[in-house]
Amino acid sequence: MTQSSNKYILVLITAAFLSACSVTKKYERPDTISTDKLYRDQASADSTTIATMPWQSVFKDDKLNALVQKGLDQNLNLKNAIENIVQARATLQQKKLAYYPTLNIDANATHNKQSEAGLNFPAGININTLTTTYKLGLSSSWEIDVWGKLSSSKRAALASYLATDAAKQAIQTQLIADIANNYFQLLSFDKQLEITEATLASRIKNVETIKLLKEGAVVTGAAVVQSEANQHAAEVLIPDLKRSIRETENVLNILMGQAPGPIERGKLGDQNIPENIALGVPSQLLNNRPDVRQAEFNFRTAFETTNMAKTYFYPSLTLTASTGFSNLELKDFFVNSVFYSIIGGLTQPIFNQGLNKARLTTAQSQQLQAMNNFQQTLLVAGQEVSNSLYSFQMAVEKEDSRAKQIAALEKAVDFTQQLLEYSSATNYTDVLTSQQNLLSAQLSGINDELQKLQALVDLYRALGGGWK
Repeated sequence: MTQSSNKYILVLITAAFLSACSVTKKYERPDTISTDKLYRDQASADSTTIATMPWQSVFKDDKLNALVQKGLDQNLNLKNAIENIVQARATLQQKKLAYYPTLNIDANATHNKQSEAGLNFPAGININTLTTTYKLGLSSSWEIDVWGKLSSSKRAALASYLATDAAKQAIQTQLIADIANNYFQLLSFDKQLEITEATLASRIKNVETIKLLKEGAVVTGAAVVQSEANQHAAEVLIPDLKRSIRETENVLNILMGQAPGPIERGKLGDQNIPENIALGVPSQLLNNRPDVRQAEFNFRTAFETTNMAKTYFYPSLTLTASTGFSNLELKDFFVNSVFYSIIGGLTQPIFNQGLNKARLTTAQSQQLQAMNNFQQTLLVAGQEVSNSLYSFQMAVEKEDSRAKQIAALEKAVDFTQQLLEYSSATNYTDVLTSQQNLLSAQLSGINDELQKLQALVDLYRALGGGWK
């Protein structure tokens, strides 16, 4: 190869590398995402957020924390998410190695018999038509990343790997929230069962009292029948509560990756919540919410895929080389049998049935879809923060009124029962109504407490807590 040819190739490669920057683009986070108003009616410049708190500090119940830890260790969906990371990491490693040339070793023996008639040699010439060729060689191929195709492929694989890691984190935050919410649900069922059983015991005594009052001609037989119906009304609640307890225990066991069984737990009244419920600023969702990060990484993957699609319109530069030994005689295999070849080639697509255009159009469309998904995920994240925060605030707002309602109804039950025994100014219907209202208010009070606890869990998850 002449010196002028070497200069020409050097100039060509240099020009190609300089042009590469105009073929692929550098990723930048889209500026069309507006986070200012994601938290409805909430404006704060303080970046402090409960999302940075470890879940062991958010939940003050040691038994709950033990269940969460077991879930993180054993949950099967989380284990599958980890395997997805392993697969994505292997793909990323493969893309990194694409920068290096391939190297293959080839050893073969070829036994060949040619046709004498096919050779068409003149008569009298003896030609050996039976040959055996022995060959041992190395071959290598290297594609030079002129237009950034390999670089974009590696960056796409990296973004895909990070998206897979973020997906695992999203599963982890959801798992923690599911375990906590079902645990609190279980505690609320326990409390409802406790109150209902206590109510039933009270109503059984009340039936005996009403029977005595009937014997004393204070009330009629209708009151006795009504008191018995009131007793049975409490009785029928108990089987449903026990069924709900059993089913919730089974859900928790599935979340922990184990067979159904009893769950060790505390009491609803012993639960404590963090004193400071800090939201931070909405823009922190971009880094704290795993599903938002996953959506952005998916967009980055689509962005780099579009970059790759653009490079297919330009020529590819490939260097191939091979060397080794080849001989017809095995005993003289290394004698004067060295061969080698070096080939440098440029391949420019001219007509390939619209494949490159279709590839680019598809990649650009998928990039727009990924962008839309990114925006949608961020909007949903803001919605979840707003909803869970408002649910928590409303549960707190109901606490004082609910406590006063229950206290008033307890007095109403006492007063009407006393009036029924010592005065004709009332009847058993008043007693029945006050008892039913009291039980309903007590069960509603438990639901209020459950709403507050679950809203806290949902807010913690919505802000992106639980994976760090």
